[in-house]
Amino acid sequence: MIRNKAFYRGFFSLTLSLALQNLLTYGVNMMDTVMLGRYSQTAMSGVSLCNQVQFLLQMLVVGAGEGAVVLGSQYWGKNRLEPIPHIIGAALRFGGALAAVLFAAVLFFPGQILHLISNDEAVIAEGVAYFQIICFSYIVFTLTNILAASLRSVGIVKIGYVISFSTLCINVCLNYLLIYGNLGFPELGVRGAAIATLTSRCVELLIVLYYLKYKEARLNLTAKKLLRIDTSYIRDYTQVSAPVLVNQALWGAAQMVQTGILGHLGGDVTAANAIAVQVYQILSVIAYGAASASGILVGKTIGQGRKEELQPLVHTLEILFVIIGLLSGLAIFALRQPILAVFGGALTDRAAGLSLRFMAVMAVTTVGTAYQMACDNGIIRGGGDTAFSAKMNLISMWLIVVPSSALAAFWWQCPPEVVFFLLKWDQLYKIIPVTLRLHSWKWVRNVTRTNENGGI
Repeated sequence: MIRNKAFYRGFFSLTLSLALQNLLTYGVNMMDTVMLGRYSQTAMSGVSLCNQVQFLLQMLVVGAGEGAVVLGSQYWGKNRLEPIPHIIGAALRFGGALAAVLFAAVLFFPGQILHLISNDEAVIAEGVAYFQIICFSYIVFTLTNILAASLRSVGIVKIGYVISFSTLCINVCLNYLLIYGNLGFPELGVRGAAIATLTSRCVELLIVLYYLKYKEARLNLTAKKLLRIDTSYIRDYTQVSAPVLVNQALWGAAQMVQTGILGHLGGDVTAANAIAVQVYQILSVIAYGAASASGILVGKTIGQGRKEELQPLVHTLEILFVIIGLLSGLAIFALRQPILAVFGGALTDRAAGLSLRFMAVMAVTTVGTAYQMACDNGIIRGGGDTAFSAKMNLISMWLIVVPSSALAAFWWQCPPEVVFFLLKWDQLYKIIPVTLRLHSWKWVRNVTRTNENGGI
């Protein structure tokens, strides 16, 4: 274990900063879920289906941004900042193109997409009303988050939670006015929630652009730098990012399939899943913050050529991940009842009961998530191995999780909580392959250029 107190101060400072950003980002969807849940269970369920598409977009954005973070953090470790704007420009091109495709799909085929993950017409109708507005936020959301992720690669993290905090405040205020029709505003229900989120996304993009123009001095990013890039860096970026993008796309698609399996078990199951997933996202932010922080630290260490420091660093991080997982799981289990009370009497008795049982499952699987996800997406990916996760998740999700849960739901007619567990149990068994990969040390790779004329 590392015994340097400065390391722990730095790690937890970075972790908590990233966790706060994640908390505020997830808080936008959480407040939509809570405020719509108090308005109508059907409205909440419809928006939760749409949020699966938002989650897919978020996974793609994370994939596009992580390529910039992996490369950028290693260049930062070498104290070479000149290539980073070119890498960010490449990430914006990839992410923007993916967001445009998803925007067009949702704009022109909202009902068809929602029918893939639910058979409840009332829920689908609410979802379509939400989709028709929220899809206009996709490209804005992508630009903001890739820029914020890219700044993380050089240690700039505070702007991320400033952006997310402003989004949350604006979203909550506008939800209060537009969902319920308070203070003389029209009562718009799900459309009001969509307008609130779209407005807040536009504001956060304006904030990050203002920060880049007037406050950021490390990279001196300008529109000219991001648009007129050295296209040879697109190849470097693609080599690192392609496996991450494939992994994130597969993961996001798998989550939609999982929601579809539960969505075809009835509206109460959809509502319970919406609550459980949002609670998990909120209470597991420390684990995801630790994963992102470890990726930056590992990438910087490799970039500086200090590979002899990796073994104590990795061992220390493993212990911290286990502790964070246990604490996160206990928090989810202990707060189940108080969280459910927030929704008042808007839920049916069955939906409320299923929510409690789903959250109990999450409390157990979160322990595995905090360890294996942080080791995989943090240490291994930050070390330069971006392909391992894609291969593992391809096998795990599509050959084990989806088939077993689909059989349990539609062939064996298992109770919803059993199906829910089978959809989440990969978070436990993936501990084995991740640990084996981590201790093989084959993931340690320098992905930066050895010279300005050569390749990586």
